[in-house]
Amino acid sequence: MHRLSSLGLGLVTVVAVGCPAGRGSLPAVRPGIQVLLDDSVHLMAGRRVGLLTNQTGVDAAGVSDLDRLIASDAQVTAIFTPEHGYRGVLNLSDIGHGIDSATGIPVFSLYGEVREPTPAMLETIDVLLVDLQDIGARPYTYISTTLLAMRACVGVGVPVVVLDRPNPIGGGLVQGPLLDSTHASFVGMLPVPMRHGLTLGELARLGNEWLGIGTDLTVVPADGWHRSRWFDETGLPWVRPSPSMPDLESATHYPGTVLFEATNLSVGRGTPVAFQVVGAPWLDAARVVARLGPQAGVSVTDIVVAPEAPPDGKYGGQTIPAVRLRVGDRQRYHPVSVAVGLLAAIRAEHPESLVVNERRLAQLIGTAAVWEGVLAGQAPAQLVASWGPDILRFHRDRDRFLLYP
Repeated sequence: MHRLSSLGLGLVTVVAVGCPAGRGSLPAVRPGIQVLLDDSVHLMAGRRVGLLTNQTGVDAAGVSDLDRLIASDAQVTAIFTPEHGYRGVLNLSDIGHGIDSATGIPVFSLYGEVREPTPAMLETIDVLLVDLQDIGARPYTYISTTLLAMRACVGVGVPVVVLDRPNPIGGGLVQGPLLDSTHASFVGMLPVPMRHGLTLGELARLGNEWLGIGTDLTVVPADGWHRSRWFDETGLPWVRPSPSMPDLESATHYPGTVLFEATNLSVGRGTPVAFQVVGAPWLDAARVVARLGPQAGVSVTDIVVAPEAPPDGKYGGQTIPAVRLRVGDRQRYHPVSVAVGLLAAIRAEHPESLVVNERRLAQLIGTAAVWEGVLAGQAPAQLVASWGPDILRFHRDRDRFLLYP
């Protein structure tokens, strides 16, 4: 094992916390780790603790969960990490296991050949704490890692405690098509819309039942958060959830621009504006912008970008034309709708240059119908309207899993 640097249908329980103050005061949010240590330490008292986390597992002051737990005399005996590793800076297909250099605690990677903890990995723990910052869009692997860890814990009788965090792009908007189960994958396991409006804890509650996992699951909510609050209204520090997620602007576009990961267009990885742009050497960005036309809540312009060592390998060292998105009114902005319109506009302008991995696109957006509609010349607005009945049904179905007003 190599050494790593230290980061200094079962019983479902929800830990009660104080009611948040009115929106006018916008109190600072206490993430789940603080609520656990302040109000609910009994959930781990006298137990050997496993911790599934990464660089986003910090309190409101930026102190890591591991440091907070050790300072509280918790007996942390194993650390588990998702995609991108412990510090969230790795873009490797297989991240190995290791040892935390400061504490000697074993660190087990759950990204690579091993995607869920083995019984041997779990034999030294009595409870698993999960603290990961989700991004608010279905195609993100942290909830998949959480669900697989939950399933593994059922087999050995280990309860799971999710230390919840806000949905960074708010919990009020639900957008995009639901996942068709035939396209379920590690980048999207749950039959939820592209933009689901849920926190990781709420997704875990939903997945525990809908996938029939049966974990003894407790969710410790983030105190003071409610669905209308975006991340920049929480008072919490922004820690990149993954290497190419530099800020809230990128996170806001991500539910749409992530679709272009399934094409031969760059989404700006290797630039400071990842997921805020879509570009390629062959792209006539000005013509695409003109064809797309004005979009609600977002400005669309043509620029050039220069990816440096992009982890997706797209156009590194080149200066390429790109379409740039900038949020104007985030309550009116529909990133999935804009992305589908942009995809259709690019295909119309560059039918010979655009390459689409149809299987991957279906996994990302959750259905094959979108690309089929684009190929058939269906208006993007018509495609978006077709998602309406499913979204209304999802709103009803998700209600009993919600933890926040």
